[in-house]
Amino acid sequence: MKKIIFLSLVVLSFVYTSCVSKKKLIDSEARAKEMQLKLDKNQADCSQLRTQLNDALNQVKLKEVEVEAEKTRTQSYERQVDNLKNTNQNLLDRMSDLSVLSKTGAENIKKSLETMSEQGRYIKDLNASVQKKDSLNMALVMNIKRSLDNVNDKDINVEVKKGVVYISISDKLMFKSGSDDVLASAENVLSKIAKVVNDHKDFDILVEGHTDNVPMKTACIEDNWDLSAKRATSIVRYLQRKYKVDPKRMTAGGRGEHIPKTSNATAEGRSANRRTEIIILPKLDEFFQLLEKQQPKK
Repeated sequence: MKKIIFLSLVVLSFVYTSCVSKKKLIDSEARAKEMQLKLDKNQADCSQLRTQLNDALNQVKLKEVEVEAEKTRTQSYERQVDNLKNTNQNLLDRMSDLSVLSKTGAENIKKSLETMSEQGRYIKDLNASVQKKDSLNMALVMNIKRSLDNVNDKDINVEVKKGVVYISISDKLMFKSGSDDVLASAENVLSKIAKVVNDHKDFDILVEGHTDNVPMKTACIEDNWDLSAKRATSIVRYLQRKYKVDPKRMTAGGRGEHIPKTSNATAEGRSANRRTEIIILPKLDEFFQLLEKQQPKK
């Protein structure tokens, strides 16, 4: 009986010891996990601090670069200040030299400066006048092209050339071969040109006749030069009589074969050279008055 009791006590003691050891093991594992979590957090904090430290170092390097650039700029400014000081001293020295000039010399310099100023204003005003003229030329070109939009482009050309508006019209629209009588078909073109011309009375009109180089002579026509002059005169009379264009604004001239647009070696070239050119240009008397008005005094 005692033996049984002893064995029972031994078993109970072993069981109790085993339970106590298992509890300690669980507690140890829990503490180990807790310590691992703290360690992981510390490592994360350390990594973040390391990143912040790197950022701070980069900022320091950037500031060092900016400081160096500012130092370079400061040195440049200092050199510029030194140059300005030297320039200022040179100017002072020159002014000191100028002080010995006679009164007449100083007055001559003043007059020269005034003349330069007047010339500058003259050039500025002249440029403004030229720009105004160019703008008017472009407006004329656009108005004429809109008016003639139904005419074959091969038979008529409108452009600004040498500072004035040129309207070049093929002779087949204006005259029969070898004749200076204006065709009825020319009215479509001349009526529209006359309207634009009458709307812009600040311009004069020069009508030029041109021929090819094929010689001609009739009872009424002496040669190509004669034909070109008579054709130009016919156009001027037509504009005056039919469309009331002021004859004081018009000039007629014959160019003959002497200013061809292209070679007379082919039929196409000769056809292109047979033409009438109506040139719209500013009134020369008004232009010269403008020049005299703006011309600086000597």
